[in-house]
Amino acid sequence: MLCDDCNERIATVHLTQVFNGEKAESHLCEQCAYSKSGLMFDTNLQFSIPNFLGGMFSSIYKQEQSAETVTQCPRCGMSIMDIKRVGKLGCDECYHVYEREMEASLRRIHGNSLHSGKIPARGGHKVKLRKQIETLKNQIQEAVREEQYERAAQIRDQLIELEKTISQGGFPA
Repeated sequence: MLCDDCNERIATVHLTQVFNGEKAESHLCEQCAYSKSGLMFDTNLQFSIPNFLGGMFSSIYKQEQSAETVTQCPRCGMSIMDIKRVGKLGCDECYHVYEREMEASLRRIHGNSLHSGKIPARGGHKVKLRKQIETLKNQIQEAVREEQYERAAQIRDQLIELEKTISQGGFPA
């Protein structure tokens, strides 16, 4: 397959972008891919996900930073430049430390900058019901603590209904 841009060289870089449910594919040679995105492809090195992600995050590192303004993660000690070089974060605290710098790149890559978790396709209804039950139990405790007994009784009734649903094996649509 030839490069979509130059139509001369063989396409070795295949990009798929999904934005608002619209899928767009590009098939580019290394030279055109480099010129379009600034990603560097070294033929002596094998492709790796960290190197690719490091290139994707490159937009947040273009600002020149002096030695005084370089911050480091208090837990793992990684700087923003280390993350660029390695292509991955050092620990979960890095998400909080570099949140502002990484938000635009995370939105571009994932379509969102917040992780909302996953629920399996099979058995997902049970997981959702159990989470609802846990939430209702916490709400009951809060209502009792605030001496709102009528509200606590209403929540208790909802909880009993959900527990019946699980015990009977039926799941609401």
